[in-house]
Amino acid sequence: MQAYKNLTENAGVSAYKIGDDFIIVEFEDGSRYLYDYMSAGKEHIEQMKILAITGQGLTTYINQHVRQHYAEKLI
Repeated sequence: MQAYKNLTENAGVSAYKIGDDFIIVEFEDGSRYLYDYMSAGKEHIEQMKILAITGQGLTTYINQHVRQHYAEKLI
């Protein structure tokens, strides 16, 4: 897992892991969710990857676009 930069200082996201067709997002409470092309769609996953790398806006994006569209809750 890669630490989320949290440039806006109000993130619920603490870390992430990027794969070819997925992103795993870890939240501050320790829960981890797998989002992939099948569950959330390619466009959303690719946007989430960009936001994760830049460290800004990922929590808001998840809340507004893909909140319940995860493939699996890992923890």
